Amino acid sequence: MVRKHVLVSGVVQGVFFRDSCRRVAGQQGVTGWVRNLRDGRVEAVFEGTAESVDHLVEWSRRGPSGAEVTGVTVEEEPAEGLTAFEIR
Repeated sequence: MVRKHVLVSGVVQGVFFRDSCRRVAGQQGVTGWVRNLRDGRVEAVFEGTAESVDHLVEWSRRGPSGAEVTGVTVEEEPAEGLTAFEIR
């Protein structure tokens, strides 16, 4: 089990980034959360197998069709054993 904390910059709010992220996480069996930040970025935490979490990180570099991602920062953190994926 791994956990990655992700911050995504660019045109990532108002383009269904959070809902799309939730759907992709569900398809990959990843738990965690995603939320909009006041500065226009999206913040997310992904927990699951290394392969599944890496898939979500790579997806975050593109986002949904309306997004224009200009930057992604990723930090590894200790897993907390989250049991669901939620939009905050």
